Amino acid sequence: MTTMTLTAPRTTGEVDSRATYLGFAFAYLFGHGAAALSKGDAPLLDLPTWLPMTLLVAGLAVGSVLAAVAAMRAQKTLSGPELLSSKLIGSAWVVGMAALLLTINGLHSLPGMPDVQSLLWPSGAGFVVGLVYLGEGAVRRNVLHFALGSWLALLSTGSLFLGTPGLFWALAIGGTGGFVLAAALEHRRLSRGACADPR
Repeated sequence: MTTMTLTAPRTTGEVDSRATYLGFAFAYLFGHGAAALSKGDAPLLDLPTWLPMTLLVAGLAVGSVLAAVAAMRAQKTLSGPELLSSKLIGSAWVVGMAALLLTINGLHSLPGMPDVQSLLWPSGAGFVVGLVYLGEGAVRRNVLHFALGSWLALLSTGSLFLGTPGLFWALAIGGTGGFVLAAALEHRRLSRGACADPR
């Protein structure tokens, strides 16, 4: 009788997204939170109009830099088709955001749609991020990343039904909660991967 031993393939190119998730959580909490507090028919705070967007962009910039650093670090261990997949997913960020920019500015230029940018930028950016996370999760076989992408895509598009400031409250609470939960679960995911694949 012949016995066969199967071993799981060694995981390479693993991305630790904890810092990225927390950077994006900061953006959602303070950027969308400030917008939720200062927009609508009866704003709770009188904040400068530039402040919510500045906080959002600052947090997104930090999260994006952390994501790029983690991805480049992971790419050092990849080669062949895996490296190409990783680079293509990285390019999806640029293409997705450029397409969003063109879509929103194109809609804004149409007659009768002057305020479309204030709603579509927050929801559209979350939608694109969610879709890219879905792709990254599928390519990297990272169920947590895939689930977070699903949550962000659905939350960002569903929040459009809430108008202002409901959209910003949904993104501030739901988006921040999703990123914080993902950061907590990421530690467990990485620990399980290390136990299953000792280096």
